[in-house]
Amino acid sequence: MSSNNVLSQLTFTKRVAKRAQYEALEFSLTTRGVLVRNTSHAKPADHEYLVTVRNGIPIACECPADARYDGACKHRVGVAIRTPLLQAATDHSLVADGGTQIENNPETHVEDSASDQPADCDCDELGGFPCWPCVRSGRRDLPEE
Repeated sequence: MSSNNVLSQLTFTKRVAKRAQYEALEFSLTTRGVLVRNTSHAKPADHEYLVTVRNGIPIACECPADARYDGACKHRVGVAIRTPLLQAATDHSLVADGGTQIENNPETHVEDSASDQPADCDCDELGGFPCWPCVRSGRRDLPEE
């Protein structure tokens, strides 16, 4: 499913779309969904919310804005516009529901080495998807669409 198709299934304002693109959002894939942390804030840990993805669509977020306002929040839109992340979340939920895991792309897989692994690496928990510390450090690449 392309991100354009996903976005057509969400209702959101232009302001939300812009914020989803320019704010410093970090994403972590979990067994329950995508954890989104907004590092634009002075205390990012106070701005961390779980986005639930079902059938390739970010359907809910635990943030106050998602409950308070009509339409999708910036966290849901942020997940929706990042196609590799959305695909990984969809694949991960299929595996968690009893599906089968897709083989890792051998071109993007890098063997772990304690010497170049960031201290906050959590790639092992992401079902083959690289964690953001490894992507930022250049140790791992995001999968291509």
